[in-house]
Amino acid sequence: MSGITDLDELLATMEPALVEGSFVYASVPAADLALHLVRGPIGLFREEEGITLILPANGAAGFAASPPMRMITLTVHSSLEAVGLTAAFATALTKAGISANVVAGYHHDHIFVPERDAERALETLRALSRAAREKGDAG
Repeated sequence: MSGITDLDELLATMEPALVEGSFVYASVPAADLALHLVRGPIGLFREEEGITLILPANGAAGFAASPPMRMITLTVHSSLEAVGLTAAFATALTKAGISANVVAGYHHDHIFVPERDAERALETLRALSRAAREKGDAG
């Protein structure tokens, strides 16, 4: 498996980037998935109750969806077998009072945060990364 597994290196080099646009979570019946692919989902997950779609907010007209979220991508190529990265950034965001919904892709982790908290979340993650770099420089 490719990607970085060392937690200190991941934190020091994660370089969070705020992705343009807003996104929402919605659920559709599994049998209706094909009808909703035209909405341009950036992610989907099959659950017993239906298919969860992560959609651009402008593609969610006409059905119930979550409040708008912003996506922050950690641009470091993290391994799916890395231990502690999610816990580290979730702890930092928790301390800042920011809700986080995480989707791990093959190359990167993507964190969905409430739209109103996006800039604060981005700064919280940057501070976490700076602290890891400073720790590495001191060691």
